[in-house]
Amino acid sequence: MAARTMRSRVARPLRVSAVALKLAERGAEVVVHGRDPRRGGDLVAEIGQRGGRARVVAADLADAEQVIGLAATAGEVDILVNNAGIYDFTSTADTSTASFDRHVAICTRAPFLLVGALAPGMAKRGHGVIVNVTSTAATLAAPVGGADGASKAAAEILTRSWATEFGANGVRVNAVSPGPVRTEGTEEMLGGNVEMLGTVNIRGRIGAPDEIAEVVLFLVDDRSSYVNGTAVIANGGELSSLPG
Repeated sequence: MAARTMRSRVARPLRVSAVALKLAERGAEVVVHGRDPRRGGDLVAEIGQRGGRARVVAADLADAEQVIGLAATAGEVDILVNNAGIYDFTSTADTSTASFDRHVAICTRAPFLLVGALAPGMAKRGHGVIVNVTSTAATLAAPVGGADGASKAAAEILTRSWATEFGANGVRVNAVSPGPVRTEGTEEMLGGNVEMLGTVNIRGRIGAPDEIAEVVLFLVDDRSSYVNGTAVIANGGELSSLPG
């Protein structure tokens, strides 16, 4: 892992628990974020049982003031993982204004506010790493889920912008773009049919959170010191499309 001391990071307990656990195992003091303090507390307890250090900060990322409060409570961080996300797979006509606004608020505005609050401190100290977890929806066109894809695509544009803005001061900013992954969200949405998501890639299976976590760990580690301003795709490989 990186030679420097990793003091803290911000995360979301549902999809990113694998990342939080792995970073804690490597000596990071983890700041776990979630809307439900009880669930976040469970993750903090698990990290503690494994010998790590963590605390939880509850906040609703759809509320800009709570996002700003989250950053203030977290304090100085060396690693920021923006991993919160929602996805409503609806057509444009069936996507409500509230749903569109919530996608943008959680997937685009919240990372924007967190980076605005925390990255200047990283730059002042001369080091820091930011990883934005987006989605292959940012680059793959689909007949549904336009609001989701737009909000994730915006996060990838911001990734490149922030790499340029803060890179000269020792802060690296990258993104991870996962394909189908088995999470509580995908299981809740598809139930026993969740494995069908694995039919859309070369590997022929759905991804596991640990596999995405390993990509995040690489990007926060000094092994990736020459990687900046890019999105790493972790989707099992796209199937070729041949004309029929």
